Amino acid sequence: MATNTFILVLSCDDKPGIVAAVTTELAGLGANIAESSQFWDRHTNSFFMRIAFQAPEGMAGDDVERALQPAIDRFQMRTTLTEVARRPRIVILVSKFDHALLHLLYQIRVGWLNAEVVAIVSNHEDSRRTADLEAVPYHYWPVTKTNKAEQEEKLLHLVQEAGADLVILARYMQVFSDTLSKRLYGKAINIHHSFLPSFKGAKPYHQAHERGVKLIGATAHYVTPDLDEGPIIEQETERVSHALTADDFVASGRDIESRVLARAVKLHLERRVMLNGHKTVVFS
Repeated sequence: MATNTFILVLSCDDKPGIVAAVTTELAGLGANIAESSQFWDRHTNSFFMRIAFQAPEGMAGDDVERALQPAIDRFQMRTTLTEVARRPRIVILVSKFDHALLHLLYQIRVGWLNAEVVAIVSNHEDSRRTADLEAVPYHYWPVTKTNKAEQEEKLLHLVQEAGADLVILARYMQVFSDTLSKRLYGKAINIHHSFLPSFKGAKPYHQAHERGVKLIGATAHYVTPDLDEGPIIEQETERVSHALTADDFVASGRDIESRVLARAVKLHLERRVMLNGHKTVVFS
C-alpha cells in the first residue's frame, strides 16, 4: 500500500449509521479508502468492520483517532488503528520439527509476510543454526514440570521487552498454562497438526490413519486455556486414501501445516481477523 496508510478495525453493537459515521470523518480528513469490509453477526447483533485508507502526508495516527472519537463515543466502538508502515514484531516458538518455522522465515525473506522476527524460542537446541543463519536471537529454554512457570515468565518478559505483537507456536510441543494462555489471548497463534476438533493430542495423523479417514488437514487457531479449542483462523484439508501409510499422512501434513500457519499469521498481521466470542471474523 501507499505511504501513510492506516488500517482501522472496529466492533460494536449493530445500529444504523456506523459506516456513514466512520467514512464521513475519514472523508473530512481527506483520507482515501483503499479497502472496506464489514460483517453483521445477526445472532449477537455485533458489527465488525475493517477499513484500510491512505491519510494525507504528514497526518499522524493521533490526528485520525481524534477525528474518529465522536463516532467512537456515539456507537461505543472498540477500535484499533494500525500504521501499515510499522513492521509487526513476532516471536516464534518451535520444538524439534522445524518445517513450519522454516516456511515462516522464507515467506518473511521474500516479502510475502511483513514482519520482523525478534526471537526464536525452543525447548530444544535443534533450530539454533537456523536462527544464527537468520541473525535472530535464539533462546534455548528446556521445560520441565518443576521450571514450567519460571520459563513461561521468561517468555512473557521477552515478549514485553521485545515489543512483540504476536507469538507463534510453530509446532511448539509444550502446552501453555491457563495463566499464560489468558495473558496472551488474541496474540498467540498455534498450528494443530490435524483437522480440529478430531484427533487431538499426540500423533493425530497416526490416529487418523488408524481410523481410515479420507481427509486430513491442519488448523491454525488462537491459543486459549482450552487445549486446541481456541477460535479458528484458518484450515486446509487434503484427500488421502487407504493406500497411503501413516508416514505418508505425516509428510502431507507437514506441507499443510506450513501453509495454513503462514496464511493465518498473514491474516492476523494485516488485521483481517477479529475475535467474535469462540469464533473469528476473517476478512479476506
